[in-house]
Amino acid sequence: MSAQLPANLSVETVREISDARDEPEWLLEARLEALEALDELELPDVIQTPGRRWTNLEALDFESLVDPLNQSDETSREAPEDAVVLSFTEALDEYGDLIEEHFGSVVDLETNYLTALSAALFTTGTFVYVPESVDAEDVKIRAEMNSRSLFSHTLVVTEKSSSVTILEAIESGNDIDDARYFSNLVEVVAGENSYVQYGSLQNLDEETYTYSLKRGDTDTYSTINWIEGNLGSKLTRSDVETELNGEASETKIVGAFFGHDDQHLDVNARVWHNAENTTADLVTRGVLDDEARSVYEGVQDVGRDAWSTNSYQRENTLMLSDESEADASPKLIINNHDTEASHAATVGQVDKEDLFYMVSRSVPEQQARNMLVEGFFVPVLEEIEVDEFRDDLEELIAARLH
Repeated sequence: MSAQLPANLSVETVREISDARDEPEWLLEARLEALEALDELELPDVIQTPGRRWTNLEALDFESLVDPLNQSDETSREAPEDAVVLSFTEALDEYGDLIEEHFGSVVDLETNYLTALSAALFTTGTFVYVPESVDAEDVKIRAEMNSRSLFSHTLVVTEKSSSVTILEAIESGNDIDDARYFSNLVEVVAGENSYVQYGSLQNLDEETYTYSLKRGDTDTYSTINWIEGNLGSKLTRSDVETELNGEASETKIVGAFFGHDDQHLDVNARVWHNAENTTADLVTRGVLDDEARSVYEGVQDVGRDAWSTNSYQRENTLMLSDESEADASPKLIINNHDTEASHAATVGQVDKEDLFYMVSRSVPEQQARNMLVEGFFVPVLEEIEVDEFRDDLEELIAARLH
């Protein structure tokens, strides 16, 4: 189902955004092509059963949510000396050719209505470039959203035999009376034998609607690991994807979410095995309280030429309230018989025997319950390499508990 094009979007609007940043002609043309495509593109697919779409993106009122010429953010970037970490606009001067080569090469800007909207209107974002054989220290990107709408585009390029870990965090800044909309597209181009861990933590206020698509492309022997944490926002649509295009390349997609009140989280992890000897591990853990709702889709797609594939998927949701609701749809698509793969999803409540054991040893019931919830997230927390990211996520989880 498509969305109506907001009246405040026009060629003149896109040109004004591009001119204000003194962008090259190729980027303006890419924006204008995305804008033109909006008339024909559909909203992202959502899981549906007869009579019910599990996430109602059609209810988003883009006319009121999108204010393209008044976008504002406060972003800090902590960069190691041996890697290039610049705002997208700043990077165009010095690395324009490299950005032109890879911009839109991993994420098809016309994947759907929301990706095209983001490509046409983005005003913030980061360019990360790690030269060959450099083991870069941690990159930290912390952003505050200070406007009604904000569109971001981040591009990561790692050369042969390099490595980097990245923490990206977004939260709300200035108070806005109206509902907000945040969009984030991330592309990772991992060169041969390179390693990327990309951690993202979303903690926007609960009047905000968010859409993010993070997608990586692996070369031979390279690895892309994603850590995706979602605690904020009224409605979250999060897609994390890897295309394993290089022989013996690997990916891990680790997700954590914690919804309460009437939050709605639509979380998706997808991987395509397109080369031989590739490995994927998809792990998602979520907790729901009050009337919160989650939708999860995990896809492992093994291509015909993906010999000796290993692919695993696990999704577990813990519900703390009888009014919360969780739906999961793990999918395994195998087109090559030389594959070892598994997938599973569970939904349950706090284990009564574990709770009884702790209460019987004088731990107050509420404290015991909170300890079990925190312990539920340990398999996710253990995957995070940036200490600061792990600490932030632990603090947000602890704050969410009563």
